[in-house]
Formats: sequence, structure tokens, C-alpha cells
Amino acid sequence: MNKQSTSSEASQLAEDARALIAATADVAGEKVSEARKRLAAALERAKEIAGTVRDKAVAGAKATDEAVREHPYQAIAVGVGVGLILGYMLGRRGRDRD
Repeated sequence: MNKQSTSSEASQLAEDARALIAATADVAGEKVSEARKRLAAALERAKEIAGTVRDKAVAGAKATDEAVREHPYQAIAVGVGVGLILGYMLGRRGRDRD
């Protein structure tokens, strides 16, 4: 699942929840009122969490970019090393199946 579809689905979910809250605004009853309050609180928490995750992702990307710019050859070596290890593991996995 890519970032755009996840963001779109989250936005759609929030929109549906807001529509549900609005549609039940005239419905009386303690349980419905409590459910609307819980849903509104959950939407607010989700918005805060999404903001925190976004901020941490941006900070991580900036830190990675800075590290790669400061140490390009080490970054290349790490990338090649990880690629070799993954290639070896996947190649070995394929041979084990045969």
C-alpha cells in the first residue's frame, strides 16, 4: 500500500466519521451521544498521531539525507553491503526450496 492511497483512505475514513457524527446529531439517547463523543475524540487522537508520525518521518528523512551528504562513500558501502546480504539470503532461500 503506497503513501498516497493510505492518506486517501485515512481522509475518507475521517470524512465518513464526521458524516456519521453529523447524521446522528438529532438522535437522542445517552448511548448515541456517548458514541459520538468517543468517535470525535478518536478522530482528534488519530489526527494528532498522524501529525506526529509525519513529523518523525520528515525528521528521519532529513537526518538520513544529511548523513548521506556528509558521508557519501560510507553510505554507498552500507547500501552495497545490505544488497549483498539480501541477495545472498534470497538466493539461498531459493536454493532451499528446490
